[in-house]
Amino acid sequence: MSPVFPMLTVLSMFYYMCLRRRARTATRGEMNSRRAIESNTRALPINVEIVQYAKEVLDFSSHYGSENSMSYTMWNLAGIPNVYPSSGDFTQTAVFRTYGTWWDRCPSARLPFKRTPPTFCSQDYVELAFEEPVYPTAVHILETYHPGAVVRILACSANPYSQNPPAEVRWEILWSEAPTKVNGLQARQFTPCIKQINFPTNLIRLEVNSSLLDYYTELDAVVLHGVKERPVLSLKTSMIDMNDIDEDEDEEKYGCGMDTLNKQFSIVTLREWPTNGYFDKLPYELIQLILSHLTVPDLCRLAQTCKLLYQHCCDPLQYIHLSLQPYWARINDTSLEYLQSRCTLIQWLNLSWTGNRGAISVSGFSRFLKVCGSELVRLELSCGHFLNETCLEVITEMCPNLQELNLSSCDKIPPQAFNHIAKMGSLKRLILYRTKVEQTALLSILNFCSELQHLSLGSCVMIEDYDLIASMMGAKCKKLRSLDLWRCKNITESGIAELASGCQLLEELDLGWCPTLQSSTGCFTNLARKLPNLQKLFLTANRSVCDTDIEELAANCTHLRQLDILGTRMVSPASLRKLLESCKDLSLLDVSFCSQIDNRVVLELNANFPNVFIKKSFTQ
Repeated sequence: MSPVFPMLTVLSMFYYMCLRRRARTATRGEMNSRRAIESNTRALPINVEIVQYAKEVLDFSSHYGSENSMSYTMWNLAGIPNVYPSSGDFTQTAVFRTYGTWWDRCPSARLPFKRTPPTFCSQDYVELAFEEPVYPTAVHILETYHPGAVVRILACSANPYSQNPPAEVRWEILWSEAPTKVNGLQARQFTPCIKQINFPTNLIRLEVNSSLLDYYTELDAVVLHGVKERPVLSLKTSMIDMNDIDEDEDEEKYGCGMDTLNKQFSIVTLREWPTNGYFDKLPYELIQLILSHLTVPDLCRLAQTCKLLYQHCCDPLQYIHLSLQPYWARINDTSLEYLQSRCTLIQWLNLSWTGNRGAISVSGFSRFLKVCGSELVRLELSCGHFLNETCLEVITEMCPNLQELNLSSCDKIPPQAFNHIAKMGSLKRLILYRTKVEQTALLSILNFCSELQHLSLGSCVMIEDYDLIASMMGAKCKKLRSLDLWRCKNITESGIAELASGCQLLEELDLGWCPTLQSSTGCFTNLARKLPNLQKLFLTANRSVCDTDIEELAANCTHLRQLDILGTRMVSPASLRKLLESCKDLSLLDVSFCSQIDNRVVLELNANFPNVFIKKSFTQ
C-alpha cells in the first residue's frame, strides 16, 4: 500500500476531530472563549425569538422583606417591571438580606470554610420559572438600585410545570464572573453575553454576591429571550485552532452535571509508576499540608496519579472541614456514598443549597450521617429542602457533639420536627431564619440548650408570643452573645426588659422591623443601660427612636460598631455627633429616611468622622 494512504487517513481523522470539536464548542455557545470562531460563525434565523418575564419565584435563600408582605421580597421578581427605568430605593423590588462586608465583621460572623474554589463567590440565590421552555439567547436583569451583585446565571433542564420530572436534573452555567463594583447608582438593564446550551429551559437561577456594594441591591424583573428550536449554527472551517482538540477546560471548570464529580469520587484505577518521585522523600505530614490547599475536585483528580497520592488524598484528615456548597448542582446520594469512607473524622460539614429536586434523599442523608456524624461539630444545611423530621431526628442521634446548626430558609421542615433540636444540649449556634419553628418547640430548645451563644430567629412568623420567648432566653440562655429577632411582630418592652436583664453578655442584637417596640416605654434606654457590650444594634424602621435613645447609647455602649436607625423621625444631628464622638469604634451608621438628617448633615458628619460609613438612602 502506498504510504500516501495512511497519511491521508491520519489527516482525515484530524480534520474530523477538528470539525467535531468545533461543532461541540459552537453548540455550547462558548462564543467568547479563546476557541470560538469569531468571524466565521453565525446563527441562522430559523426561529422566532420568544420574550418572557418570570412567571413565578420558586426558591430563594433570603430576602429583606417579610414573609407576609410583598415589600422588598423576592416575589417582586415575578411579572413585568414595577420600577424600571426609575432608580432608587423602592419597596416593589426584590432585595436580599445583606450587603457589603458588615455581616462578616459582627460577633455572629462564622468562620469561612477552607478549600472554597476561587470561582465560587455566591452568597445568595433566587430561582425563577418562566412559562415556555426555550433555548436561551439572552437574559436581561433589570437592576434599579446599587447594581452589580449578580455573579452567576444558570439554567436548569427540569421543567417546574411538567408532570413527569426528569431522571436527572442538569444545571448549566450561562454566565459567570467575579463580583465587580459598579460606579453609579442608576438603574440599568444588565445583559451579559450568555453561552448556548443543548437543552431548553424555563428555570433560571441568579446567584449574587453583594460584598462590594455600599447598600442593598434591588432587582425589578428578569427577562428571558429564547427560541423553541435548538439554534443551527453555520460553520465555516477555513480557520482551525489547534487548541480545539484539547480537553474542554470550560466544561470542567463550570459544568454542573452530576456525573462529573461522582466519576472523580469513584475512579480508583491508578497508574503504575516504578517510584513516586520526590514525594517518597517528603514527610507524610508535609504532603498532607500541601494537599490541604487543594479543592475537593482537585483532590479527586490527584488521587488518580499514583498509589502514594491516592493514599494521601483519601486520608480522612483531609476532610476534617468539608464544604460541598460550591458543588451544590452536582451533589447527590451517590456523591455522599463515595465520600463516606473519607469523612469518618469530619468536624465541619457544609451541605447548604444541596440536595434539592430529589438529588439527596432522606435515606441517603441518613446513611451518610450514620457513618460520618459522630465527630461533627458544625453542620450547615441552609436551603436544604430535602430535610424533614426524620433528618432532624437522625442529626440528633448521630451527631452528639454538634455545636453549630444552620437551618436557614429550610422552610419545608414541618413545625413539629424542631422539637428534636431540644435534645442537642451542646448547641452554641442555632440559625432558624425563615423556618416554621413554633413557640412550643422553641421554648423547649431554649430550656434544654443553655449553652447557646448565637441564635437567629429572623422572619420566624409562626411564633405567637415573643415576650414569652424573650423571658425564657433571659432565664436560660445566660451565655447568649448574638440574637436576631428581625421582623418579629409582637415583642414589647416587657420582653426586652427580661432579655436585657438575663442576657447581659449580648454583643449583637437585631430588632429591625419590630413595630411593637416604642421608645416612649423606655425599652431602648433600658437596652443601652443593661447591655454595655453591644457592638451591633439594628433598630431598622422604628420611627420612635429618639435623641434620648441615641444619647444613652453614646453614654453606655462605647464599643458600638454598627447602628441602623433607618426611618426614624426623632433623631437630630446633635445626638448623632455625640454618638460619633463617644463610640470610637463605630464603622456603620445607617440613617436612611431619617427626616432630620439630610444630605448636608451626612456630608458634614462624613467630613468630621471619615472612618464611619454613614448611609443615606434615597428614592426618586
